[in-house]
Amino acid sequence: MTVSDVERLSVVAEGDTALAMTEEAFRSFYDRTSRALWGYLARLTGDPSLADDLLQDTYYRFLRAGAAHESEAHRRNSLFKIATNLARDAARRRRVLPFFVGDDAAEIPSREDVAGRVQRTTDVGRALETMKPRERAMLWLAYAEGSSHQEIASVLGVKTASVKLLLFRARRRLAGILGRVPEAAPKGGA
Repeated sequence: MTVSDVERLSVVAEGDTALAMTEEAFRSFYDRTSRALWGYLARLTGDPSLADDLLQDTYYRFLRAGAAHESEAHRRNSLFKIATNLARDAARRRRVLPFFVGDDAAEIPSREDVAGRVQRTTDVGRALETMKPRERAMLWLAYAEGSSHQEIASVLGVKTASVKLLLFRARRRLAGILGRVPEAAPKGGA
């Protein structure tokens, strides 16, 4: 090692923790997680273009945080927690924005207009759109991502002991909604 190598190491150790992952490690992490994270954000927000924006912001904030992670699962949890918080903030902004816009409020699309842009290909997708964001997120994390109750609690900010009951209620509500969906199953066979 030379003196310049030691100086470079000390600068990296002291200051710039935001670049703790190498570019190659980040690309690999992004490749493994971006598709699932985008799907989660699209379901949570009901808007694919907003999911695109939130996806970029999530990875940016993840890198800026520069936190040390114990494992791949811990890193994924941190990423999904950031995404959940960004989606919540976006939902709050959509509710508050029309009150500050004034006469131009008619230009802001309604929730139904935004939801109508999302391609509805399955009854489950339509049923999930009618559920609360936390219920959607919980079901998505449990069944699409395979997250444990502890991981779900960490991402959504609820107690681990509550997750089982909340998942039960969300599944029961989803089943009830699917029972009322008119095109739930074609009559007459496959």
